[in-house]
Amino acid sequence: MLFGHDKIEFLHLPTPLEHLKNVSEDLGVSVYCKRDDLTNLGVGGNKLRKLEYFLKDAQDQGATMLITEGGAQTNHGRLTAAVAAKYGMKCAIVTADEYPGEISANLLLDGMMGCPVYFVKDMETGRQAVIDRYTGEGEKVYYVPMGGSNELGILGYAECAIELDGQAREMGIPEATIYTTIGSLGTYLGLLAGLKACDSKLKLRGINVLPYQGSGTSKENLISYMHDYFGRICDFYGDEFVYRKEDFDSFTFDISTDYIHGAYNNAVEEVREVMYYLARKEAIIIDPCYTGKTFEAVVSEAKRGRIKAGEDVIFMHTGGLPGIYTKHHRVELERELMPYMHTDEF
Repeated sequence: MLFGHDKIEFLHLPTPLEHLKNVSEDLGVSVYCKRDDLTNLGVGGNKLRKLEYFLKDAQDQGATMLITEGGAQTNHGRLTAAVAAKYGMKCAIVTADEYPGEISANLLLDGMMGCPVYFVKDMETGRQAVIDRYTGEGEKVYYVPMGGSNELGILGYAECAIELDGQAREMGIPEATIYTTIGSLGTYLGLLAGLKACDSKLKLRGINVLPYQGSGTSKENLISYMHDYFGRICDFYGDEFVYRKEDFDSFTFDISTDYIHGAYNNAVEEVREVMYYLARKEAIIIDPCYTGKTFEAVVSEAKRGRIKAGEDVIFMHTGGLPGIYTKHHRVELERELMPYMHTDEF
């Protein structure tokens, strides 16, 4: 139990913490990888840690169906479908994106697991229409928010932070800096809470991979959204939680908005270059939307000296493998990798 809440345990934990020997020697810093891409349902990824808690809450409420939302190629949606399939529940995904013209990547896996995807014109009205349809058919629907990022969803990565702190201590890197993706913020704020809960000396750096809308700069908009989310968490847990609302204003957040490259899930040459780099140095595959941008930050900041020589860094691998098979990424990868294909030489 964490902050007063239980979960359904279906993951093979802990996930490995690996030293990236070749990358470390090349960059001159000590780089480790937390392999949360190796979680064991639906091709894996970080959202499964959150879904252990959502599943328990859904079962407690007698739910027969999970409904969630996201982009057309949502990793979270795919993993929600995986949990539903494993536990005998129905599932549906709602997206306001246009149909991409092909069934590939996460959409292919959604269909394989029997999960329909609804492409709607407006998310709010479309989501409610889908919920109403299944409720009318007799299903008890449990709604899981986008990215699993709400007050309950932070528990998965609060627990991960405690797990990671123990591993880091065992490996002799108790003061390493964790590099993690900032998307819908549940993973980042969960890690923040978990590190506090176990009095960890690990540091946390967040790499933002999508633009947050608002009246300020990218970082100001992100901080404003974080402030609201943090406040909801504190209200939800009350005295069970490790922080109070007023603590937010005293934080010096170590976050970067330098690796967004102008859009969410866009095809970026610099990101593909670090994808190739990690694959060729360590045989670890990262995706072009989330982990690619975060690992770009690790490589770039090591080369620029922001990460000091010999410093310990933990790269949080949150999964997202199917992303390399989405059309707009795949065509660029195929074009660049064609020189490796030899079809008529012998």
